[in-house]
Amino acid sequence: MTSVVLLGKPEREIPKLPYEIVYTNTRDMEICSMEIEPILPGKEIPAASESAENLCCWRYGMEIDVLEYMYVKYARVWIPDPEEVWKSAELLKDYKPGDKVLQLRLEEGKDLEYSLDPKTKELPPLRNPDILVGENDLTALSYLHEPAVLHNLKVRFIDSKLIYTYCGIVLVAINPYEQLPIYGEDIINAYSGQNMGDMDPHIFAVAEEAYKQMARDERNQSIIVSGESGAGKTVSAKYAMRYFATVSGSASEANVEEKVLASNPIMESIGNAKTTRNDNSSRFGKYIEIGFDKRYRIIGANMRTYLLEKSRVVFQAEEERNYHIFYQLCASAALPEFKTLRLGSANYFHYTKQGGSPVIDGVDDAKEMVNTRQACTLLGISDSYQMGIFRILAGILHLGNVEFASRDSDSCTVPTKHEPLIIFCDLMGVEYEEMAHWLCHRKLATATETYIKPISKLHAINARDALAKHIYANLFNWIVDHVNKALHATVKQHSFIGVLDIYGFETFEINSFEQFCINYANEKLQQQFNMHVFKLEQEEYMKEQIPWTLIDFYDNQPCINLIEAKMGILDLLDEECKMPKGSDDSWAQKLYNTHLNKCALFEKPRLSNKAFIIKHFADKVEYQCEGFLEKNKDTVYEEQIKVLKSSKKFKLLPELFQDEEKVLSPTSATPSGRVPLSRMPIKPAKARPGQASKEHKKTVGHQFRNSLHLLMETLNATTPHYVRCIKPNDFKFPFTFDEKRAVQQLRACGVLETIRISAAGFPSRWTYQEFFSRYRVLMKQRDVLGDRKQTCKNVLEKLIQDKDKYQFGKTKIFFRAGQVAYLEKIRADKLRAACIRIQKTIRGWLMRKKYVRMRKAAITIQRHVRGYQARCYAKFLRRTRAAITIQKFQRMYVVRKRYQCMRDATIALQALLRGYMVRNKYQMMLREHKSVVIQKHVRGWLARRRYGRTLRAIVYLQCCYRRMMAKRELKKLKIEARSVERYKKLHIGLENKIMQLQRKIDEQNKEYKSLLEKMSSLEITYSTETEKLRSDVERLRMSEEEAKNATNRVISLQEEIAKLRRELHQTQSEKKSIEEWADKYKHETEQLVSELKEQNSLLEREKEEHRRIHDQAREITESMEKKLVEETKQLELDLNDERLRYQNLLNEFSRLEERYDDLKDEMNLMVSIPKPGHKRTDSTHSSNESEYTFSSEITEAEDLPLRMEQEPSEKKAPLDMSLFLKLQKRVSELEQEKQSLQDELDRKEEQALRAKAKEEERPPIRGAELEYESLKRQELESENKKLKNELNELQKALTETRAPEVTAPGAPAYRVLLDQLTSVSEELEVRKEEVLILRSQLVSQKEAIQPKEDKNTMTDATILLEDVQKMKDKGEIAQAYIGLKETNRLLESQLQSQKKSHENELESLRGEIQSLKEENNRQQQLLAQNLQLPPEARIEASLQHEITRLTNENLFFEELYADDPKKYQLYRISLYKRMIDLMEQLEKQDKTVRKLKKQLKVFAKKIGELEVGQMENISPGQIIDEPIRPVNIPRKEKDFQGMLEYKKEDEQKLVKNLILELKPRGVAVNLIPGLPAYILFMCVRHADYLNDDQKVRSLLTSTINGIKKVLKKRGDDFETVSFWLSNTCRFLHCLKQYSGEEGFMKHNTPRQNEHCLTNFDLAEYRQVLSDLAIQIYQQLVRVLENILQPMIVSGMLEHETIQGVSGVKPTGLRKRTSSIADEGTYTLDSIIRQLNSFHSVMCQHGMDPELIKQVVKQMFYIIGAVTLNNLLLRKDMCSWSKGMQIRYNVSQLEEWLRDKNLMNSGAKETLEPLIQAAQLLQVKKKTDEDAEAICSMCNALTTAQIVKVLNLYTPVNEFEERVLVSFIRTIQVRLRDRKDSPQLLMDAKHIFPVTFPFNPSSLALETIQIPASLGLGFISRV
Repeated sequence: MTSVVLLGKPEREIPKLPYEIVYTNTRDMEICSMEIEPILPGKEIPAASESAENLCCWRYGMEIDVLEYMYVKYARVWIPDPEEVWKSAELLKDYKPGDKVLQLRLEEGKDLEYSLDPKTKELPPLRNPDILVGENDLTALSYLHEPAVLHNLKVRFIDSKLIYTYCGIVLVAINPYEQLPIYGEDIINAYSGQNMGDMDPHIFAVAEEAYKQMARDERNQSIIVSGESGAGKTVSAKYAMRYFATVSGSASEANVEEKVLASNPIMESIGNAKTTRNDNSSRFGKYIEIGFDKRYRIIGANMRTYLLEKSRVVFQAEEERNYHIFYQLCASAALPEFKTLRLGSANYFHYTKQGGSPVIDGVDDAKEMVNTRQACTLLGISDSYQMGIFRILAGILHLGNVEFASRDSDSCTVPTKHEPLIIFCDLMGVEYEEMAHWLCHRKLATATETYIKPISKLHAINARDALAKHIYANLFNWIVDHVNKALHATVKQHSFIGVLDIYGFETFEINSFEQFCINYANEKLQQQFNMHVFKLEQEEYMKEQIPWTLIDFYDNQPCINLIEAKMGILDLLDEECKMPKGSDDSWAQKLYNTHLNKCALFEKPRLSNKAFIIKHFADKVEYQCEGFLEKNKDTVYEEQIKVLKSSKKFKLLPELFQDEEKVLSPTSATPSGRVPLSRMPIKPAKARPGQASKEHKKTVGHQFRNSLHLLMETLNATTPHYVRCIKPNDFKFPFTFDEKRAVQQLRACGVLETIRISAAGFPSRWTYQEFFSRYRVLMKQRDVLGDRKQTCKNVLEKLIQDKDKYQFGKTKIFFRAGQVAYLEKIRADKLRAACIRIQKTIRGWLMRKKYVRMRKAAITIQRHVRGYQARCYAKFLRRTRAAITIQKFQRMYVVRKRYQCMRDATIALQALLRGYMVRNKYQMMLREHKSVVIQKHVRGWLARRRYGRTLRAIVYLQCCYRRMMAKRELKKLKIEARSVERYKKLHIGLENKIMQLQRKIDEQNKEYKSLLEKMSSLEITYSTETEKLRSDVERLRMSEEEAKNATNRVISLQEEIAKLRRELHQTQSEKKSIEEWADKYKHETEQLVSELKEQNSLLEREKEEHRRIHDQAREITESMEKKLVEETKQLELDLNDERLRYQNLLNEFSRLEERYDDLKDEMNLMVSIPKPGHKRTDSTHSSNESEYTFSSEITEAEDLPLRMEQEPSEKKAPLDMSLFLKLQKRVSELEQEKQSLQDELDRKEEQALRAKAKEEERPPIRGAELEYESLKRQELESENKKLKNELNELQKALTETRAPEVTAPGAPAYRVLLDQLTSVSEELEVRKEEVLILRSQLVSQKEAIQPKEDKNTMTDATILLEDVQKMKDKGEIAQAYIGLKETNRLLESQLQSQKKSHENELESLRGEIQSLKEENNRQQQLLAQNLQLPPEARIEASLQHEITRLTNENLFFEELYADDPKKYQLYRISLYKRMIDLMEQLEKQDKTVRKLKKQLKVFAKKIGELEVGQMENISPGQIIDEPIRPVNIPRKEKDFQGMLEYKKEDEQKLVKNLILELKPRGVAVNLIPGLPAYILFMCVRHADYLNDDQKVRSLLTSTINGIKKVLKKRGDDFETVSFWLSNTCRFLHCLKQYSGEEGFMKHNTPRQNEHCLTNFDLAEYRQVLSDLAIQIYQQLVRVLENILQPMIVSGMLEHETIQGVSGVKPTGLRKRTSSIADEGTYTLDSIIRQLNSFHSVMCQHGMDPELIKQVVKQMFYIIGAVTLNNLLLRKDMCSWSKGMQIRYNVSQLEEWLRDKNLMNSGAKETLEPLIQAAQLLQVKKKTDEDAEAICSMCNALTTAQIVKVLNLYTPVNEFEERVLVSFIRTIQVRLRDRKDSPQLLMDAKHIFPVTFPFNPSSLALETIQIPASLGLGFISRV
C-alpha cells in the first residue's frame, strides 16, 4: 500500500490507483463570464460543486478514488444508442461507488437515467476534451475507444470536410461521393518530399512514404487498399499510382500510368458488375506492381488479378447484373460488325436477365462499349483479337440459352437443331453434333476400359454453367496477360511498389463459398496487419530504450487454423469432394463432429443443420453449406474442353486453353466464387510429365489456399502501408455519415484493433522539447534547468506520481491512455486561474476608470447646467431690448418705404420723358454722319480709279523704253564677253569658288554613297521592325477602334452638353429680360407680380433640371474615363500575360533543348562505340551547338522565319520518353540510312575535292596571294588619300593669294601647279592600271570561292535532311511542310511589296546616277581636253568650263522658277548664304593650315638635327652597304578608341578565359561590375570596325554558347547564375546603347556616340540575348527556390518567433515536425540571412536595380505561396496563435524590404494572401457581421481557400472555439457570386514575367583597363 499526500490532515490512507485522475467537475464557460477565485499552484482549491464537498482541498498530483474524481458532475461520457451507436451525455450528479444508475442529460436537453450492468458495473467511456477532437491521428486522442474514434471521424468528415485520417500506420479514407479539388498536381508537389506526419493525412502522404522508404531502405513496398464495395478502393489506388508517376521523374511523362488507366475501362467491363450496394462493384481484386529503375523512375507495371467471381457469369441475385461487358455487347448489337454475333436484348439471354435489372441509371452501355474498344486499341489489342473476344462473349450468352430435355431420370438430350447451340457452335467454330453429344454425356475411365455415360438434366445444366464459367475465366486471364504485355518494362527492374486493391470483410444474409474465401483471405491479411503493427510498436519501444512488456492483442491464428489446418474446414471439404457420394449435408455433419464444442470459434446455428458459424476477427458469420461441394469441385468435363480446343476456324479459342496446364498458379480451375491469384511468375518452373492432369484435379479450395500463400509471401517480402476505405452511407449521399455502417466497417477493417493495441501500450508520445513547450506553464522558474530532459522528468514526477503511467525514452516521453487528458486539465486550470487573475485586475481597473469618468462627467454637467441658466436669463434681457428696437425700425421702415415708392415713380416718369427726347436727337445726328461717310467713300473710289489708269500707262512706257535699253546693253555685254581679258577682270575670284564647288561635288558623292549604305541598313531594319510591329499594330487596332468609339461617344455627349449650355444661356438671357420688364412695370398689380414669381419658379426648376442633366453628363464622362482607364489596365494585364506566356514557352524550349542534348548524348553513347585514338570532329559542330547559332551560309533573313517556324512546333509537341524508346528500336534503321547518306556525302565531297584540286593547280598559294593583294590594296588606298590631301593643300595655297599676277601664265606658282598636275596625272594612270589588275584578281577569287559556297549549301541541305529525319512520322513532316508553305507565301508577299518599293527607289536612284555619270563624263572630257591644251590655256579652259556650268545651272533654275519669282529670289538668297558659309569655312581652314605649317617647320628642324647626329655616329661603310628605303614613322596614339583587337584563332581562348573558367567571386570583389560584358562588347566593336561579319557572328555565337555551357555546368550555384545574368543584361544594354538608334542614344555623351556600331545592325542578336537573359533569370529563380524551399515552412510556420504564444498540441504515432527550433532547424533569421546574402551578391555583381526588384518580388512570392500552401494542408497550423506568429514573421520581412529600399518592388503585395490568411485565423468567426467583414477583408484569397482555412481552424487551447458549420455555409453563400479560381493551392512554381528596362552605362569604354588576372594578354586595346 502506498500512501497519498493530502493538503490537510489525512483521515485515512487511500490506496494507489493504477492510473491518474482528471478533475472535470466544472462546467465549460467563456472566459468573459467566469467569476471564479483565482487558483495558483501550491494554494488550496475550493470545491466546484456542493456534491463534491469531500474534495474541498487538493493539489496537483494528488490521487483520490478514480470513480469519485472522474465521474463527477458535468463530466461528459458516451452511452450506447441503437440508432447513433453512441450518444454524448453529461453527468448531472457525482457518481459514488455502489450507485446503480447515472443521472445523465443528453445534448438535446433530455434527462436520462442510465443503468449500470450489475455484473460488470462497467461505467460508460469518457469523452475527450474538445481540444483533442478532430485530430489528424486517432492515436493522439487521450481516451482511445470506439466512440472517440467514431466521433473524431465524424467531426472531420462532416464539419471539416476532411476525408482522410490517420490511425497509427493506417490511413482511413471515407468516400465523400463528391469530386474534391485535392488531387491536382499542385497538391502532389506540396506532398512531395514531406514527412508523413508533417502534412494533413492524404493518400499522397502514404504514397510519398512508400516511395521514400523504397529509395532510402532499398526495399520493395506495398500499399494495401481494402474496404467494402463502393468505399473508393479503386480511386485510392488510382491516385496512388498517379502520385508515383508524377514524382518519380519518369522520362515517359506518366506514360505507364496512362496505360494503367487505359486498362481500367477494360478491367471494369470484364470484372465489374452491379450489386445491391454498388453500381460498379469490382468483383475481382488486383495487385499492381509498379516497377522502378535504379534512379527510381517508373519503367513499367505488372497486374495480378485474383478472386474473380465466376459464379456471377451464370447466376445473379435480385437487383443485380452480370458483368458489364455482356450488357455493352447487347446495347451495341445493332452495329454492322456485330451482326454476325446474332445478339439481341439483354432480357433475351438467360445469363443477363436473372437479376431483373438490366439497366443502370445514368449509364449508357453503348458509350461504355466505345470506351472499352478504344482502350483495347490503346493497349495493342488488334481489331481481329477484339472481334474474337466479342465472339467468345457472345458464345457464352448463347450457351446460357441452351436447354435440355429429360429422357429419363439419368439421361437427357439437346433438342434437335437447337438454335442457341447452333449459334454457339458457329461462333466457336466447332461441330454441332459433337458439342451436343458431350453436353449430355461424360467419359468415365477405369484401369482397363473407358465408358461413356449419359448424365441427368440437372448435371447437364451444371456442366453447361461450369463450361461457361471456365471459358470466361480463361478469357479474363488472357486479357490480363495482354494488358501486362503492354505494361511490361524493357529495362531491368530495380525495385517495385505494389498496390493491392482488395475489399474487406463481407457478411450478407446468405453467405456461401465466395464469402468464405473472401473472409479467409481477410483473416490472413488481418494477421499480417496485426503482426506488422505489433512489430512497429516493439521497434519504437526498443529504439527509445524503454522497458518492453508484452501487449495482449487479438491473434487470429486459431481462426486461420480452423480453416486451413489439418482436418480444418478446407481439408474436410476436399476430403468430402473426393467421396463418390459426397454431399453438403454429410460435409456439414463432419464439421459438427470435428469442431463443434472443441473449437471456441466454431458454432452451429440453432435452427439449421446445413449451416455453420465462424467467429472471425470482425464479426460472426453464418455460412450456408449448400453449394460448397459443387463450387469447390468446379467440375469441367475434359471432353468439352477438347471439343473447344479442336476448333480450327477460330484461332483465339484454342489459344485460351493452350497454356492452362503450364501455369502453376491455377487460374483455369478457379473457385465457382472467385478466381485465385493470376500472377505472371518471374521464373516459371518447368512442368513435369503427368503433372498437368494432377494439378487439374485439385479442388478450388486447395488452389485458393496456394494462391493466397503466394500473395502473403509477396506482401511479407515488402514493407506494407495500409489504406482502409470506409463507405459512409449506402445511398451515395455526399458528406453524409451513417454511424452504424461506419462502425461495422471500422470493426471489420482492423482500425479498432490498431486503437486497442495502441491503447494497451503508450499511445501518447511527446519529444522532450514539445512537452517542455506545451507544459512550461506548469513549471516554476526554479524548475527550469538547462537540461530539458531532466526538467521534464522533475515536473512529471510532481504531476503524476504513478510512474507506470509514463516512461522516459531517449528522445520521447511515453504516456498511458488518459494521461494527456489529465495534463491538459491541469494546464487548462492553470491558464483559467491566470485568466481570472487578469480579468480581476482588468475589471477593477475598468471600474475605477469608469468611476473617475462618471465623477468628471457629473461636475461637467453641473457646470453646464448653471451656465445654461445664466445664459437663459441674459437671453431674456436681450430679447426684451431687441423687441423695442425692432418696433422702432419697423415703423421707420414703413414710412420710408412709402416715401421711396413715390420718389421712384416720379424719377421713372422723368427718365422716360428725357430718354425719349434724347433718342430722337441721337437718331437725327446718326443719319447725318452716315450720309457724310457714304459721300467720302464714293469720291475716294473715283479718284483712285483715275490715278490707276494713269499709273499703268506710265509704267507701260517705262517698260518699253527699259527693254530697248537692256537689249542694247546685252549686245554690248555679249561682245565684251568674248574677250578673255575682260572676263578675267570680271571673274578674278571665281577660280576659288569653282574649286570649292568641285570639292562640294566630291563631298556630295561621298554623302550619296553613305546614304545608299544607310538606306540598305534601314531597309533591313525596316523589314525586321515591320514584322515586329505588324503584330502589335493588329493587336492594338481593336483597342484603338474601341477607344475611337468611346471618344465618339464622348464627343456626342460634349455636343449635347454644349447644346444644353446654349439653351441655358438662352434661358438666362430670357430671365434677364423678364427681370428688366418686371423692374419697369413694378407698379402694376400684385397679381402680375405673383405670375412673374411663378414663372421665375418654373425657370428655376428648369435650371435645376439643366443642372441635373449637366451633372449626369459629367458623371457619364467620368464613367467613360474610368472605363478607358480600366481598358488600358486590362491591356497592360494582357501584355503581361502575353509576356509571361512567351517566357514560359522560352523556358519550356530551353528545357526541351537541354533534354534533347541529354538524349543526343545518350544516343551517341548507345549507338556509337568510340575507337581508341584521336577522333576528328566536324568543323561545323562548334557552330551548330546552340539553337541561336547564325551560320555564315544562311542569311539572317532566311534563318529567322525558320526558327520562328521551328520553335512553336517544338513547344506545342513536348518531347516524350516514348520518342527515346522508338529511337532505340529504330537504331538499326537509322544506321542504314546514315550509311547511305554518308556514302552519298562522300561521293559529293570527292567531286568537290576534284574541283578544288583543279583550282589549286592554277593558283598554287591562294591564301598568301589574297593576304598580299589585300595589303597592297590598303597601301594603294592610303597613298591615294595622301595624294588627295597634297592636291587639296596645293589648291588651298593657290587660293590664298587673290592677285592675278600669281595665277598668270609663266608665274612661279603657276609652273609649280602645272608640274604637280602632270605628276599627279601620271600617278593616277599607274594607279588605274593597278586597280584594274586587282579587280580581275578579285573576280577570279570569287569564282574560286563559288564551289565552296555550293558545298556549304549542300551541307545545309544535309542539315535540313537530318532535321526532317528527326521527325517522328509522316504527320509531323506534313505539318512542317504546311507551316513552311505558309511562311513561304507570307515571305513572298512581303518580298513582292518590298520589291516594288525598292524598284521605284532604284529607278529614281538610277536616274540620279545617270545624271551624275553624264556629269562625270563631261568632267572627264573637259579634263582630257585640258591636258591636251598647252599649260597656259588649261586654267582658262577650266575657268571657262566652270563659268558655262554655272550659267547653265543659273539658266536651269531661272527656267525652273520663271513662273514664280519669289522662289527664284529665295534660291538666289540661299546661294549667297552658301557662298558666305563656304568663305567662312575657307578662312578657318586657312588658319589651321598656317598653324600646321608652323608645326611642320619645327618638326622638320628637329628631324634634321636628329639625322645629323645619327649620320655622325654611322661609319661611311655602313652608308654605302645599306640600301636607302622610304621609312614610315608611325604617330603614337594617345587616345584609345574603346575597342579590343584579337586574332580569329584566339576566339576560343577568349571565351575560355573570360566565360568558361572565370570565377565570379574574384571578379565581383576586385573588378568593376560587368567587366566581361564590356570586354566582349569592345571586341564586337572592333569586328564591326573591320566590317568583318563572320567575326561578329562567330564571337556572338561563341559567347552565347559559352554562357549556356557555364550555366549548365554550374547552374546550381547562385553566384554563377547571378553573375552571368548581370553580365548578359549589361552586354544587352551595351548593344542597345551603342546601336546608333536615337531612342538609345539620348543619355550618351558625345564621345559615347562616336563609339556606336557603324556597319552591322545587331537587333536580332539583341533578341537572342534577351531570350538568353530570360532563361538565366528563370534558372536563377529555380536556384532561389531550391535554396529557400527547405527554410520556408520551418522558418515561417513551425518556428516560434514569439516564444510561448502557441503551444504544441498532443500528437499521435505519426511523427510531426516540431515547432520548436532545435539545432539544425531553420528559423526566420535563417530566411532573412539568406535574403541578405542574395541581395548582397546581386549588388556586388552590378545587377540592374529594377531587375533586383523583380528577383525580390519573385522570392517573396515563393515564400508567401509555399507558406500558404502548407498552411492549407496542415490542420495543426490553423490556429489563432499561429496567425499571430505569421503576421509577426511577415512584418519582419516587410522591415527587411524597408531596410533595403525595396518597398516599391511589389514584393509586399505578393504576401497579401498569406497576410489575409493570418488575419482570417485571428478575427472573430461567429456572427453575420463577422462573415461580412471576412468577405470584404479576404479579397486576395479564393473562396476555396477561405472555406479550407475555416474548416481547418483548430483551437490550441480550450478557451478558443471551433468555427460552426453554419458560419462556414454563410461565408459560402456570400462568396458564391465571386468569380475566382477553384484551385485550392497557389502555384508555387509560377514565375512573373521579367522585363529588362534599358539602363545605359556612364562608363567610358576607352578608360577600361584589362587586369592581368583574367589571362587576356593576347588582346590589345585599340
